[in-house]
Amino acid sequence: MSTRPGLEIAVVSPAGARTAREHGADRVELCTGLELGGLTPSTPAVEAAVEAGPPVHVLVRCRPGDFVYDGEEVALMAAEVRAALRAGARGVVVGALTPGGALDTHALATLAGAARDTDPAAQVTLHRAVDQASDPVAAVAALPGLGITRVLTSGGAPTAIEGGAALTAMAAAAPGIDVAAGGGVRPGDIAGLLTAGAGSVHLSAKTRATPRRAAGWVPLGAGGTSAEDDTHFVTDGDVVAAARRALDAAADAGGHAPG
Repeated sequence: MSTRPGLEIAVVSPAGARTAREHGADRVELCTGLELGGLTPSTPAVEAAVEAGPPVHVLVRCRPGDFVYDGEEVALMAAEVRAALRAGARGVVVGALTPGGALDTHALATLAGAARDTDPAAQVTLHRAVDQASDPVAAVAALPGLGITRVLTSGGAPTAIEGGAALTAMAAAAPGIDVAAGGGVRPGDIAGLLTAGAGSVHLSAKTRATPRRAAGWVPLGAGGTSAEDDTHFVTDGDVVAAARRALDAAADAGGHAPG
C-alpha cells in the first residue's frame, strides 16, 4: 500500500491558509515575500495560519538572494525555526549551500537540530536551495544523514515538469525522502510529476490582488514599477480545487492508496 500523494499550497497569509483548506489542500507552506522566493513569516502570522488552515509548514529564510549564510544568519534562522514550531507549525522548510554549491551540512544540521529539540515530531524539508546546488541529485541523496525527510524541488530546472528526469533520479537516490515537486506547477502537470516519481506536489496557486488604493501612487522600492504591479499575491481557490482534482485523478489512475 503506497501513501497517497499530498497537495501543498504556498500561502502568504491566514486567509490564504483558509482558502487552501477549503479547496482541498493537505497542508500549506506559509511564507511572506512570495515575489522574492519566500521569506520567514512573523510568529503571529504562523499562529493565525495554524488556527485558520490545514497543517502548516513554515518557510525559514531570513533574507532574499543566495543561500550562502554566515553564522549570524544561521543562528537567526535556528531561532526562527524554534519560534515557528512553538507557534504550532507541524514542520519547517530550510536550506543552505556553500559558496561552491554543495549542501552546507553544518548549517542544515543546526537548523534540523533546532527543529528536533523543539518538536521531535516536526518534519524538516529542504527547500529549493537544492535547485541551485552544483549536483541536486547528490544533495538529495545526502538528506537522510542530516535528519531531513522531504525535499521541495523542481529537479534543478526552471519548472518541475522540465525537471522530471532529475525528480526520478532523486526518488531513486533517496527512497526514504518525500520528493515534493514544486516550481511553476500547474494542475495539468500533476499526472506527469507523479509518474516521474514525485511523492507530493507543491504550488502557489497565486493571483495578484486588486489594489485597494484610491489615492495617488509613487514607487516605494524595487518591486514597485507601476501602480498596477505594486500589489500582493492572494491564494486562488479555483486553482487549488483544480489541483486537488488533478492529484486525486492521477493518484487513482496510478493505484496510490490513501496514507
